[in-house]
Amino acid sequence: MIEHQERLVSVRNGRFQVAVLEGGSGEPLVYLHGIEGLSGWDSNLDQLAQDHHVYAVYQPGVGNSSGLEDLDDVWDLVLFYEELLDSLGLDRVALVGHSYGGMMAAELAAHCPSRIKSLVLISPLGIWLDEQPMRDFFIFTPQERAEHYWFDSTSEAAKAELVTPEDAMEKVEADLARTKTMIAIAKFTWPIPERGLKKRTHRIKSPTLIVWGSGDGVSPPVYGQEFQKLIPGSQLQVLEGCGHNPHLECGQQFHSALSGFLKGS
Repeated sequence: MIEHQERLVSVRNGRFQVAVLEGGSGEPLVYLHGIEGLSGWDSNLDQLAQDHHVYAVYQPGVGNSSGLEDLDDVWDLVLFYEELLDSLGLDRVALVGHSYGGMMAAELAAHCPSRIKSLVLISPLGIWLDEQPMRDFFIFTPQERAEHYWFDSTSEAAKAELVTPEDAMEKVEADLARTKTMIAIAKFTWPIPERGLKKRTHRIKSPTLIVWGSGDGVSPPVYGQEFQKLIPGSQLQVLEGCGHNPHLECGQQFHSALSGFLKGS
């Protein structure tokens, strides 16, 4: 596993303290996590760090990141992420976002297109289709999370993410951490995860790769087709045998597609 560290980054004169997992070498790549937060330095980040210096960001209110109370809406959050790039000393980056993080990655790329060298959206939220509504992931039971997030909930990747601590206190802490993550994300995505992104996607100028799992149980692949229509010149790749987490469940396929895209953009 590539050497990495977690550090706190001060944003807006200390109003935000942002936990960032950092490791690898090469051009900078910022990773924004999905609706389940970050479970530490996982196989996906390790693979990304083979060719890039990775900055994996914990959203305010998630993990050790603070400042959620100072963000009222998506616009506040977009400006926060722009200022985070400044605090990290990053001028132009590859930007990868999964699910909720994909929504925010698209928003950031639309807001400051000159700073995003390439954009990768993995099963992003951010738009809504009345004829194909997304699942309400906020009310999923543990069993439903297993069924809807993963194509095969018995796979090694799924079991690694779905593991439940045996120690009672550790289980309580894990449940509290997940609740904290859901509260932070709900602030910007509930009751439906659309805040007008489709009116801004035309501003995205970077080469864009959209990746979807064929068996996504949260947002069906038709959403990938809609994103491709909305983002000029974007590419869509649907990975067979993957659910809402194709970067983890089908890591080899995903990173093969990602590597080719990033090297060519």
